[in-house]
Amino acid sequence: MSSKSSRSNDQATGSVNSGSEDVRQAMPMACESPNGDAMDRLCEMLTRMAPNYRTAADWPSESLALCARAGVFRWFLPQSVGGMGWTEAEQVRGYLRLAAADLTTTFVITQFMGACKRIATSENPVPKQRFLRSLLDGNAFATVGISHLTTSSLHLGAPALRATPDGEGVGYRLDGMSPWVTGASAADLIVLAATLTDGRELLAAVPTDDPAIVCGPGTELVALSASRTDRVTLSNVRIEPEMIIAGPINHVMKSGTGAGTGGLQTSTLAAGLSRAAVDYLLNESARRGELKTVAEQLDAQVTELSESLIAAANGEQCDASELRGRANRLVMRSTQAAMTAAKGAGYVATHPVGRWCREALFFLVWSCPQPVANEHLCELAGITSP
Repeated sequence: MSSKSSRSNDQATGSVNSGSEDVRQAMPMACESPNGDAMDRLCEMLTRMAPNYRTAADWPSESLALCARAGVFRWFLPQSVGGMGWTEAEQVRGYLRLAAADLTTTFVITQFMGACKRIATSENPVPKQRFLRSLLDGNAFATVGISHLTTSSLHLGAPALRATPDGEGVGYRLDGMSPWVTGASAADLIVLAATLTDGRELLAAVPTDDPAIVCGPGTELVALSASRTDRVTLSNVRIEPEMIIAGPINHVMKSGTGAGTGGLQTSTLAAGLSRAAVDYLLNESARRGELKTVAEQLDAQVTELSESLIAAANGEQCDASELRGRANRLVMRSTQAAMTAAKGAGYVATHPVGRWCREALFFLVWSCPQPVANEHLCELAGITSP
């Protein structure tokens, strides 16, 4: 796939296999399970590179290249389309490990895999045949633009991104914008959701090489700025019928798999970040006895939450909102506990504890269900939630 000429620097090539020579030489073997030496090595390397990703100019191309070589992108898809066919529980275990190592790269992967899953499970075979192999090999990058159908811009009334049948009766024209697209300026392909005038919705695989598609370079955020999350604007962009992944139907996000928001995935990443903070506390407690009780208690809570997420992935009945509430509370408490233990050193911008505290705030806004947000507000106000 060709790269967009408007991308902000040489890293935004669309390929995730553009890491440095040193990184390519140090690539781990394929991770065929969430445990084992290959996974340990991958996570060690991701942890070492995570501090490099601070601003929107720092697209994590090297970490994504590591993940591509390690087969991470194949974990989430069935063997019939070139994946490894990991179970839901194995995927949760994998995300727990990756998020503890590098939340920015892991968040990018969730959006990448959201696009790949939608393409792989579509009844339309054309996008799968055209794009999927390059995506799984790490030779191209895809992402999703669907938040305007779920949590963002719903208050505006009119659709943020409109789809209009073209004059020939085949294909569509897209106009408007998708407000929160991760890796926008690095994407070769975006799975976009759009709304027709009759309220039906569609998902389309939209290559970004059309000059009428403008991808923002990345918004500077409190944390995860290197994910290059920004607005994508489309002006009369024609979509061929063979690029339609789903729809037009009512509630297109409930069809297929792969691009849904919330659920176990977000809670899993919060639990992974909690693990990083608690491991720091455990290491500190080995030489600071006053931290031992706190570290062990938080360790038990992270382990319990992780086991609950794995059980849910195995099909055990659960309340996803309750799990999300637990995950949000734990990631805030564990990262702040790590900051308290680190003292002034943790408040230095380059210290990992400071980064974890900033990243924890992300879970207050990323696809956070309103009941969970309301409960958190009540806790902050010291009142009983209704």
